[in-house]
Amino acid sequence: MGEGGEEKSFNFLQVLLEGSIAGGTAGVVVETALYPIDTIKTRLQAARGGSRIEWKGLYSGLAGNLAGVLPASAIFVGVYEPTKRKLLETLPENLSAIAHFTAGAIGGIAASLVRVPTEVVKQRMQTGQFKKAPDAVRLIVAKEGFKGLYAGYGSFLLRDLPFDAIQFCIYEQLRIGYKLVAKRELNDPENALIGAFAGAITGAITTPLDVMKTRLMVQGQGTQYAGIVNCAQTILREEGPRAFLKGIEPRVLWIGIGGSIFFGVLEKTKSMLAERRNRDLKDE
Repeated sequence: MGEGGEEKSFNFLQVLLEGSIAGGTAGVVVETALYPIDTIKTRLQAARGGSRIEWKGLYSGLAGNLAGVLPASAIFVGVYEPTKRKLLETLPENLSAIAHFTAGAIGGIAASLVRVPTEVVKQRMQTGQFKKAPDAVRLIVAKEGFKGLYAGYGSFLLRDLPFDAIQFCIYEQLRIGYKLVAKRELNDPENALIGAFAGAITGAITTPLDVMKTRLMVQGQGTQYAGIVNCAQTILREEGPRAFLKGIEPRVLWIGIGGSIFFGVLEKTKSMLAERRNRDLKDE
């Protein structure tokens, strides 16, 4: 089998449930721990020209964001795990990277329905437009309609689909290679280190897409940017190519550390759930 001896058949609902629990747990832990770095990154990207960065309220919007991160992370991993396993069963072993890449993209599409409104509200709060998440949702819908909660949806998918696909593909492939060399299962620190590397590399590669997504999401009813292409052209014309790398340092730091925590917690939670399931089966 393509994943170092994973069983060929699996219980779809069991994998979906365990993946959802593990994903939700990992997502909440990461978001809580690293939210201030994400806030700094967002403010750096949203600032135009020589605008000064506000350093207060770095946890602004955390509670409302967790209400979205929990289901979004649960949906992502809950979809990713069974999709990955099904693809690994279907594709030849030497195409496991395609299975991981595709499963990551599919998981990202499913989670985007929750992620995008969460991201819009979070970034509006991080940039000081709103103080409370319920007020943000109510006023965005009142002024911009329901579609306002999905501002920048295209740019979000443009960033997050390749991000999810690349990050999980790198992570899974590194784990497979490491297992073959070590000839054993990986321990928690090793999973965390691989997760950090995968996150940092992916974060750096997708920074330009993240800058455009941030600009489109925080403009509200503004007409500064008419879409993804116009946003890219305007930033390039008015601020130069370096603007596409705004916030890259905190982004790489945030996602690198976040990848370490996320994948470390994810694998640990999956392992604990599997052990509990095995114990229950023995007791029957």
